[in-house]
Amino acid sequence: MAPAPSDTVGIGFLGAGSIADYHLGGLAAAGGASVRVLAARTPERAGAVARRFGIPEVTTDWRAVLDRKDIDAVVIATPDDTHCEIACAAAAAGKAILLQKPMGRTVAECVQALRAARAAKVFLQVSFMHRYFEEVVRTRELLAEGKVGPVLSVRIRNATPGPDWGDWFFFKAKVGGGVVMQLGVHGIDVLRHCFGDIASVAATTATRKAERVLADGRVIRPDNEDTALAIYHFAKGPIAAHEIDFTEIAGTDRFTMEVHCAGATIALRSVRGALALYAPAVTGSKEWTVPELPQPPMGARHHADFLDRVRGRLPDDGTAEDGLATVAAAETIYKAAASGRVERVPTPAEILGRS
Repeated sequence: MAPAPSDTVGIGFLGAGSIADYHLGGLAAAGGASVRVLAARTPERAGAVARRFGIPEVTTDWRAVLDRKDIDAVVIATPDDTHCEIACAAAAAGKAILLQKPMGRTVAECVQALRAARAAKVFLQVSFMHRYFEEVVRTRELLAEGKVGPVLSVRIRNATPGPDWGDWFFFKAKVGGGVVMQLGVHGIDVLRHCFGDIASVAATTATRKAERVLADGRVIRPDNEDTALAIYHFAKGPIAAHEIDFTEIAGTDRFTMEVHCAGATIALRSVRGALALYAPAVTGSKEWTVPELPQPPMGARHHADFLDRVRGRLPDDGTAEDGLATVAAAETIYKAAASGRVERVPTPAEILGRS
C-alpha cells in the first residue's frame, strides 16, 4: 500500500446519514484530514451535512469522487446494500477505504470487497467504533497484563429502540438480516477483539414488533428479526452470552459488558461508569474501583488510527478480515436459530480458502 502523497490525507466522504456525524467529527478531531467533497443521494442532504462540517464541495455522483486525483481515501457511509459495489470501485480507483459496518450483507459480499482491496493493494478498514473506546482499550491491556487471571465468561448487551429514520433497516434485501447484522456485529467485533475467534454459536431470534412507525409517520412491517440471544464458545475457552435487541424503549449506551475472570470482574459501560474493576491484584483493593480514563473527542482515536494507516505509518490492521468474521458469525447465528443446534463458525481463512 502506497502512503498518501502528503501528510494531509484528502478524503472523499460518501453518505449523509446518521453515522456521518461520527466519522466527520472524528476526522476533524484527529487532525490531518482534508474532507474535500461529500456525496449523497440528494443535493439537499449533501449540502446540509457539508455546511455543518465546512466541506467545500458536494455531489450526487459517488463515482465522480473516485475519479479525483486529490482524494487519497474514501469513507463509505452509505446504506448496506451499496457497500460491496462502492468498496470494489474505490479499490479499483486506488483509494484507501474506511467502510462502515457491516462490511457487506453477506459473507460473499465481504469476500468480494476484501479481494478487491487486496488485488488493488489498497488499505481497507472496516469501521468498528467500539473497539477504539477507552474502556475497551484499557480492558485489552488488563487482559494482556495477566493479573486478572484467565477469562471464564462474558456477558454483553447491545440494545436500542431501533432506527426510525429509514425503512431500509427493516428489510432483509437491503441489510441481509435484522438486529444481528445492524447492531449485533458491533458486539461480535468487541468480543472477537478482546477474546479471539468464536468457535461455535447457539442462538434464537424473533420479531417482537410486527409493525413499526417511522419518524415521518409511515407504518412498515419488517421482515427481519428485532431480537436475538446468542451463546458463543470461543476457540480459546471463554463462553459469552450476547443479547441483541431493537425493541427497548431506552436501550443501552452503545453496549454494556461484564468480563468475569478468575481473579477479577471487569464492567464496561455499566451503572458504575465507563469502566469499573473488582480486581484486587490490580487495584490492591477488595472494593469496586473506577479508574480514570482519557477522554478524547468521540471518534478521535479511531480516525487518527485510520489516517496513520493510510499514510503508511502503521501496517494493515486486519479489520477487513474482522469485518468478514463478524458477518460470518452473524450468518451462523441465523443458521443456529433455524436449526436449533450449536453451529460452528468458519474462520476468515477457511472462507477465503474455499471461495
